[in-house]
Amino acid sequence: MTAVEVKGIEGLKELAGKQVGPSEWREVTQADIDAFADLSGDHQWIHVDVERAKKESPFGTTVAHGNLTLSLIDGMRLELLKSSGFRLGVNYGWNKVRFPAPVPAGSKVRATAEVVEVEEAGGGWWQIVTRFTVEVEGSEKPACVADSVGRALPE
Repeated sequence: MTAVEVKGIEGLKELAGKQVGPSEWREVTQADIDAFADLSGDHQWIHVDVERAKKESPFGTTVAHGNLTLSLIDGMRLELLKSSGFRLGVNYGWNKVRFPAPVPAGSKVRATAEVVEVEEAGGGWWQIVTRFTVEVEGSEKPACVADSVGRALPE
């Protein structure tokens, strides 16, 4: 997938309400889940105990942490949107974040993006809200729907 080229604030405004993507598929491996567990300190069995998850989990396998799924958006966003005309862009946070479906170990995910808000934030900054939807291959429900809030300084 070729990223959509966004040129400055006007380019973001033109993109508002349009879906971009999807990104390429990315496999979420047990090694990814284990590494995230080590980094975050969250070693709940549903994520890291493969044998127990096979027996006791309603999913029949281990699943990725919700926050791991959320963090994957940062890499997939680069496949979706390329921007110019800005001196700086920063992560300002997240609005509504939901995890409607699990990401089983070994499954593939991809994302789409939609710019939902572009507003002046004062001091030369603009606030951009982009809704990302992460889907799991073969799942009817998305794994994550989250509104990323960014701040940008135009050139």
